[in-house]
Amino acid sequence: MQRVTITQRRRLDFKRLFQAQMVMTLLVMIVAAWRADQQAVLSAWLGGMISLLPSMYFVWRGTRQSRGKQQQRNVLNFYQAVMGKFGLTVALFALVFVLVPPSNPAFFFVAYVVAQLMHWLTPWLVHERSTPKT
Repeated sequence: MQRVTITQRRRLDFKRLFQAQMVMTLLVMIVAAWRADQQAVLSAWLGGMISLLPSMYFVWRGTRQSRGKQQQRNVLNFYQAVMGKFGLTVALFALVFVLVPPSNPAFFFVAYVVAQLMHWLTPWLVHERSTPKT
């Protein structure tokens, strides 16, 4: 196992988490197409996207590294990411329910919950990679 020096930082690669969320959303969409109609497929897609987009925002905002060892700034970035993810999730739910009411709420919420459950698999899906020294 490679030892990491103090000056070397590690970044996490979240692509596999996002891919798992998309795959699970697609599986729910396939089941919706098989068991119901096109409106159920749209509902499943919307539920998956409501899970995926805030997750992507959280990773983008929460993993930004500030220059130097500014731990307080990094903690502030993390808290802002959490609150932004929560706010974005609420806003997307409101937007979907107002503009495109899901015709099949069961597939909508199943896709959302299944995509959210992928966070439980994060320790196995996310790999650490060393960032190159600049």
